[in-house]
Amino acid sequence: MGSNAKVSRLNRLDRRSACASALAGFLRRFARDDSGAMLVFGVYTFLIILMVAGIGIDFMRFERDRSKLQATLDRAVLAAADLDQPMNPSEVVEDYFAKSGLGEYLTSVTVDEGLGYRVVSATASTEIDTQFMHMSGVDTLTAPAAGTAEERIDGVEISLVLDVSGSMNNNNRLTNLITASQEFVDNMADNSADGDMTMSIVPYATQVSVPQTLMEQFNVSEEHRYSNCINFESADFDTASLSYTNQYQRTMHFDPWNEFNGLNQDEITLVGNDIERDSLPVCEADLDRQILLMQSDPDALKSYIRNLTARGNTSIDVGMKWGTALLDPSLRTAVNSLSTIGEVPESAANLPTNYNDGETLKVIVLMTDGQNTDQYFVNEGFREGPSDIFYNIDEKAYSIYHPPAEAYFWPDDNKGHYDRYGNWVNDGNKWADHPYGANHPDDSIEGCIGDTPGDWSCRERSQPGTPVNISYPDLWAHVTLKANLYENYYPFMSPSEANRKWYHDIRNYVDTWIKNGRTERICDVAKNNNIIVFTIGFDAPSGGVDMLKYCASSDAHFFEVKRDADGEKIRIAFSSIASSIRKLRLTQ
Repeated sequence: MGSNAKVSRLNRLDRRSACASALAGFLRRFARDDSGAMLVFGVYTFLIILMVAGIGIDFMRFERDRSKLQATLDRAVLAAADLDQPMNPSEVVEDYFAKSGLGEYLTSVTVDEGLGYRVVSATASTEIDTQFMHMSGVDTLTAPAAGTAEERIDGVEISLVLDVSGSMNNNNRLTNLITASQEFVDNMADNSADGDMTMSIVPYATQVSVPQTLMEQFNVSEEHRYSNCINFESADFDTASLSYTNQYQRTMHFDPWNEFNGLNQDEITLVGNDIERDSLPVCEADLDRQILLMQSDPDALKSYIRNLTARGNTSIDVGMKWGTALLDPSLRTAVNSLSTIGEVPESAANLPTNYNDGETLKVIVLMTDGQNTDQYFVNEGFREGPSDIFYNIDEKAYSIYHPPAEAYFWPDDNKGHYDRYGNWVNDGNKWADHPYGANHPDDSIEGCIGDTPGDWSCRERSQPGTPVNISYPDLWAHVTLKANLYENYYPFMSPSEANRKWYHDIRNYVDTWIKNGRTERICDVAKNNNIIVFTIGFDAPSGGVDMLKYCASSDAHFFEVKRDADGEKIRIAFSSIASSIRKLRLTQ
């Protein structure tokens, strides 16, 4: 190698050595220089921000898809769990996912159902490809969804308060009501497990009639035992409960409307509880007019409804009072006593439940085709004790005591008789010094009669039978107020005097305006105790509609039915209420 080449190679080595020395010096100076630290930190911070932003984007996409999947699943299981849903629950869920374009992500559907309940559970899952997280080794994110929906009717206590006043006979209303309410019973029973649903039926007209066994649980006056209704006082509508200690006034068994019933009929044969009674008293004792208490058997409920009859005035306030009382926990003492004697099912022994038990829905369904009308009652002084009327059972003859002259009037129903000498004696429409009839072994007495009180013609007369002084409760139970007026008092009193003393002074009434106020107050009591109140106006007038709207728990709880000749609308109303009760159970 020439000298020139050696020099060239040495020069290159020297330059490399110089560069290496220079680089090493730079690195030593850089390492000692603090200004380089911030640059490194800035680079690392930028990289971290870029990574976090990318992860955030991946998670946003993940949450978007997961939310869509979960929302679809929630809607699907809720629809499938609906007890009114006729389709197969699994097919309902699958259909929801298919129509949402998510069918491939549904992983499982399980259904548990039985009498009165349905539980539907489902799961779904989808995988989302990551755009940034894959740089850190996470290529996909799994978005799961799961949910369960349940519709179940646990405890439901229902008071079905039905108007059976006389106007319900118009336009086929009663027949249509019977059909609709029977379907309501089936609807509730088919969707309730045994013992989970109890229903009381309160038929109301002028009054509400109560079974004797229930009436005996309370302190009620005992003027008679012909029928069982209570004349509630104004304060009674400020509370749901019934008192076990305060005495209630029993409604008299009387007819304030009809002119001829009982008095002028030949079938009257006895005085007392077995005599033919007024056919239209304000308080009736017929089984189909009495409250049916806390039944769960749909056949028993429907059989009772099938026999409903319509007559009388309209007392929405009294019907609502009883409907509320039958849901009040204070009634439990009475119900427990009735269960021990078989008057209510054993399953009802601990009912009504407490308002706040959290497991029972309390419901009133109040229906009317009218509005509050006058409610009649008998005034004090004519409620007990002996009346002025005597009745000869054998002869079906009445005598009326007239105090001033110690005289007794014998109306036309006292037929003429032969005296002991064979002479015909017209005993009808006469005054006498005794009630018609003998009280003597030989059926003859020395009696005096005449055309005016005290103007006597006395002789022995044949008077079969024995007169019996009728008590006021017995009198009103068997003779209408107007029949008593027309037949017994018109013949010898002026019409104005007779009307005043023997009609207007005897009976009184609670008018519409007072009853409207009472209705509003008892409806407030029910709603304040969290009782759900549904109301139905069945061809009701404006006054009745206004009252029903007031009583309903909300506008959505009021149903108005008009011009329903075939009964389809009233059936829809009851069906809607049954469906609402089931859905309400989910939210309580």
